Amino acid sequence: MPASWGRWTLAWGEQLDIRPILLDPCAEGLSERAVAGYIAKYATKGAEASGTIDHRLSCSACRGRGRMSLMAACGLCHGTGLKPGLHLEALPVSEHARRMIRTCWDLGARPEYRALRLRPWAHMLGFRGHFSSKSRAYSLTLGDLRTARARHRSDQARQQHGLPPLDDATTLVLGHWRFAGIGYTPGEAIIAEHIRQRVQTARQIAAEREES
Repeated sequence: MPASWGRWTLAWGEQLDIRPILLDPCAEGLSERAVAGYIAKYATKGAEASGTIDHRLSCSACRGRGRMSLMAACGLCHGTGLKPGLHLEALPVSEHARRMIRTCWDLGARPEYRALRLRPWAHMLGFRGHFSSKSRAYSLTLGDLRTARARHRSDQARQQHGLPPLDDATTLVLGHWRFAGIGYTPGEAIIAEHIRQRVQTARQIAAEREES
């Protein structure tokens, strides 16, 4: 991997699990269902689960660059690129998360990684957006997928309980009315009687004033 200073070598760790992915879950090896479950686990796992913070660290004026131009430093962050008063070493995160944030911040200053915008997204460990973000005109939206999944689960539940399937002409009743009673509750009756007595007393006083 070429860099500004020398050359870096990136490689996998020592813990490797290399197995063929098989379509038959009964055969020896790793089934496609297990792989899908593993991917879904980490695809739906947010960066906040790693102990990061929920707001950006970069200066809003220079967007983490530290400079407004080649000749002028940012007057808001004074060239640090961080929000005023913010220090990476003072973030309320674990040491592991701090190292990852610091790595994103340091790499974001390199010109070869400028397009990755690592500094504005250092609080998310360099990750921008959803892993499956795509154009609405290109494919299904996540809302469409959620609707299809909910409909599929509903059909499964109705089949398990022996209920008929729903169609366009089916009216789904989510609740029903029942008779609760007539009149006041005991507490409301006391308040109503108190109001009646006050109104009656006020009318009597007004009548006596007119007679006098």
